Amino acid sequence: MSKRIEVEDLNVYYGDFLAVEGVSMNIEPRTVTAFIGPSGCGKSTFLRTLNRMHEVIPGARVEGSVLVDGEDLYAPGVDPVLVRRQVGMVFQRPNPFPTMSIKENVLAGVRLNNKRISKSDADALVEQSLRGANLWEEVKDRLDKPGAGLSGGQQQRLCIARTIAVSPDVVLMDEPCSALDPISTYAIEELIEELKNEFTIVIVTHNMQQASRVSDKTAFFNIAGTGKPGKLIEFAETGTIFTNPTQKATEDYVSGRFG
Repeated sequence: MSKRIEVEDLNVYYGDFLAVEGVSMNIEPRTVTAFIGPSGCGKSTFLRTLNRMHEVIPGARVEGSVLVDGEDLYAPGVDPVLVRRQVGMVFQRPNPFPTMSIKENVLAGVRLNNKRISKSDADALVEQSLRGANLWEEVKDRLDKPGAGLSGGQQQRLCIARTIAVSPDVVLMDEPCSALDPISTYAIEELIEELKNEFTIVIVTHNMQQASRVSDKTAFFNIAGTGKPGKLIEFAETGTIFTNPTQKATEDYVSGRFG
């Protein structure tokens, strides 16, 4: 588990509209990489290209390459469903399946991949995944209760457990704490710190403090104006981005002068 991502000259289109232009970056295994920037600058769109999730929007396409340990995710014949298993996604709002129990939620991805699994293996995987998401002790006595009955922060950790249950190499997180209270946010941030021991993690966040707390490297995206493509302005060690960036636009953003 945990793999290197190499992006080379990636352009993202929705129909004829160029949404993100010319992004190149290398993301190292077992690190946390944060994407920051103002709303509409393409950071979430770019994040979704890393597991081909943007393709659920009609007319979406990319030019350029995304390699995971040297394998091109966009090569002819590559199954997007398998890509999304290899590169998992945690969304902005917790989205446990409302009709499923906590246990069924954890196993949903495994069952979706048509994996036959014995009851004992399923029970072990549920415990392992919930422990991995720091949720086991809170829910171990109510695994058959609905996942939707948990608090917002617990639901988000349940979604993380569901994501890691299928043993991905990379975990993408699109503003995973934006709908959560400060205590739940702290729990997710602690969890991210632990998960990077096993996974390559990429997180989009609007929270500057969060980016500085959880990430090893930070990418700053910006946009020149409405209708213009989002661009990667600067990508460096997080400490450098926040204390000694090379681009004035980066400095203006992290210091709060715009955005």
